[in-house]
Amino acid sequence: MNEAKATEELAPAIIFVDDEATAVKYFQRAIGSLAPVLTGGSVEEGKALLDEHGDRVGVLVSDQRMPGEFGNELLRYASERFPHVVRILTTAYSEIDQTVAAVNLGHIHRYIKKPWDITALRMELKQALELAELRKERDTLVREKLGVLQKQVVATRIGLVRSLSATLIGPERFQPVETYLAAAVLANVPNSEPDWLLQDYSDLIAAESARSGAFGHTVAAHLATLRNRHGGANVTASDALAALAGSLSEAGINVRREGDGLVCDQPATLAEFLAEPGNNAVSAGHAAWLASLLWLDGNDVALQPAREGNAIAFRPAQRGSEFAADRLATWIEQF
Repeated sequence: MNEAKATEELAPAIIFVDDEATAVKYFQRAIGSLAPVLTGGSVEEGKALLDEHGDRVGVLVSDQRMPGEFGNELLRYASERFPHVVRILTTAYSEIDQTVAAVNLGHIHRYIKKPWDITALRMELKQALELAELRKERDTLVREKLGVLQKQVVATRIGLVRSLSATLIGPERFQPVETYLAAAVLANVPNSEPDWLLQDYSDLIAAESARSGAFGHTVAAHLATLRNRHGGANVTASDALAALAGSLSEAGINVRREGDGLVCDQPATLAEFLAEPGNNAVSAGHAAWLASLLWLDGNDVALQPAREGNAIAFRPAQRGSEFAADRLATWIEQF
């Protein structure tokens, strides 16, 4: 019995929304053998059912005339939030204008007029469930493909950090990249996926190009400011950390001196360039963070990040002089 219940819970469900109790009972009796049926008596109840069960719902059938909002509003809601759901409108009234508008806007897949022909209704719902399964399979394949693209985006961003370091302080300087990427991993911020419903691959490339170019320009400007402000001569490690704390605070990143190191109480700010969507501009504070690491390296100061509760602490460390050929690939696998 438990196995049968589990199978029913995994099967694609049908939501039927109608304010007439007789219609609900009639629908359940006719369709219940095809799939689990969830019922509601209003648009608001239908929205609540979608919000709770949307991932397992394959088909939504809604009456048009109900107290409050019309059924096509529920179908519009489903099309925007649960596009995989096959949407069907049914009514006993001839509301052609509203029905045509819903079809034209893509809110409904089919229009079924009451009273129902039970044989035809069952055939329509069977086909709708099959279509829902095909959409689910398609969405899974598309999600896998987009996951690969997202991984490529992150890899490209990591490569850009390395390129910026090589361009601004020299190809043999590796420590700033190591510290920057280690801190970003410790921040443990989930990578935000692009909204693939609103942009395609060419849009993604354009957004990434513009965002990366602006980020690189701002990093270079902050690095120039640090060099001009503190002169060309090397400074002590303590003076360098004090300058770093001041520069980051000015740029809006909350850091504080603690002992011989620094502590950042907002770890997410350290992963901004790598984690956020391409249509989000990188803040000046985050650009100042990478610029500060590049400037520290020029003064032979290196930092080792470590997670301490909800914060990330940075302590002085031995500056690395080697960067393995596969090191970037290792970092990419950690994001």
